[in-house]
Amino acid sequence: MKNIMKITVIACVLVLTACGDNKEAEKESTTAKVETKNVGDLKIAFYDQDSLKVYFDYYREQDSIVTKKQLSFQNEVQRRTTELQNYLVKNDERARSGLLSQNEILQIQQVAQQKEASLMQYQQTEGAKLEEETYNKLEAIGNKIELFAKKYCEENGIDILMIYAKGGQFNYINSSMDVTKEFTTYLNDQQEQLAEDIKK
Repeated sequence: MKNIMKITVIACVLVLTACGDNKEAEKESTTAKVETKNVGDLKIAFYDQDSLKVYFDYYREQDSIVTKKQLSFQNEVQRRTTELQNYLVKNDERARSGLLSQNEILQIQQVAQQKEASLMQYQQTEGAKLEEETYNKLEAIGNKIELFAKKYCEENGIDILMIYAKGGQFNYINSSMDVTKEFTTYLNDQQEQLAEDIKK
């Protein structure tokens, strides 16, 4: 029995030692082996996403529409909030002056609760509609850019067209590959042509 115990202990020590050696071997073999690829005649370009937001007319138009609606929504929320606050302050002053009966105070509280519920309902409903509309417009812009980017690359023999944005995946791209100005002009021309085609 003692011999079996000794054999078991020795076997465990040998297994642990062997496992430890494997870990050392693994640590030594984690050096990255980066193989440089020759891209040959591969044509790569990029456009600046932030510039697109400024110079692509369709994007600016859609962004302007959404911004106006957001501003209108915020103004309406503010108007309703101010209206509710004014109602509460006015009636609070009347109640403190003893100008309201207990029944009138209860009615005022009910009206205030209804106004508050209406305000919250408006914020939720209209806010959700605006959020959905904004998402749909951004998706439409993205789809349009993707479609036109494919055509632009096909017409100009570009193999890879990358998007550059601050905080994005690329730390540096040589400026000689920048086609932002040309691509934005192309987008605007295509958008005008698309609008003309729709009118026909």
